[in-house]
Amino acid sequence: MTTAEEAREFVEALTERIEGRLYGVGGALRLVLVGILTDAHVLIDDVPGVGKTTLVRMMASLLGLEFSRVQFTPDLMPSDITGTSVLDLKTHEFRFRPGPVFTQILLADEINRATPKTQAALLEAMQERQVTVDGTTYPVPSPFFVLATQNPVELEGTFPLPEAQLDRFLVRVQIGYPSEEQEERILEGGRASRMLPAGPMPDVPAVADLRTLVEAVRMEGPVRRYAVQLARATRDHADLQVGASPRAVEHMGDAARAWAFLAGRDYVLPDDVKDLAGPVLSHRLVPTTDARIRGRTAEDVLEEVLEGLPVPVEWRRPAAAER
Repeated sequence: MTTAEEAREFVEALTERIEGRLYGVGGALRLVLVGILTDAHVLIDDVPGVGKTTLVRMMASLLGLEFSRVQFTPDLMPSDITGTSVLDLKTHEFRFRPGPVFTQILLADEINRATPKTQAALLEAMQERQVTVDGTTYPVPSPFFVLATQNPVELEGTFPLPEAQLDRFLVRVQIGYPSEEQEERILEGGRASRMLPAGPMPDVPAVADLRTLVEAVRMEGPVRRYAVQLARATRDHADLQVGASPRAVEHMGDAARAWAFLAGRDYVLPDDVKDLAGPVLSHRLVPTTDARIRGRTAEDVLEEVLEGLPVPVEWRRPAAAER
């Protein structure tokens, strides 16, 4: 069984390997790791060329997980993702041919370019970890993560993800541009420095063991109440048509525990909830028409909610005997 210290050392080594190939992705990488540690899905929402696809491919390779990539296009069909039944000419019976969703890490590249019908093909796999084809249910492998990317700028010919699907993503990640110094480092190496790792890192811990360690992180009553009050405040805000769902509250608890674990703690702080408010909640909030006309975004409203919500400043750190 992997200890918490061994797990953190592995995560640090993993981070160093990825940041040695992709510069300036530290914040985004940490959020993707939160998704991996909590058995959840991640939406990477940023402009082309910042390393979205490379980040996912490196993560899968270094962790030694099965990887599939689907390029979402308007002509992509649901069966292209889930699989289909084909006629076996020898037995004259239909056999199920699994699609790319039967993997451990599925990269849904430019997910918003596929039609809503095709996007919906992922919903059952993301929530129930299974796929139903021709009335038969097939479980997907474990662990199973959907790491989806989308381009927020080039919107012509795209189909925005519906709220029901956005709500299934634990966090929305934005990578951003590297600093000037980091971009200069990109030019230092040749093609060899841009090669992706060919195999996993040594002594990769089981994802199930990592999850067990994260689930042991304590979230005390005042912090739980703060997270719930934050979600409920979004539902009551006049500028929001749709606030945070109960699933968002559940995701916040999972993400905060993983965030604290990555910080080297076995308990969650209110600051962990504040740090994760944007990545966990902003993509689930729907501003009213009036708010959009006035130029207000979900991020603007969420920042206002955070500023008006009292933060618990006195709470009892869990004693060692209670952990």
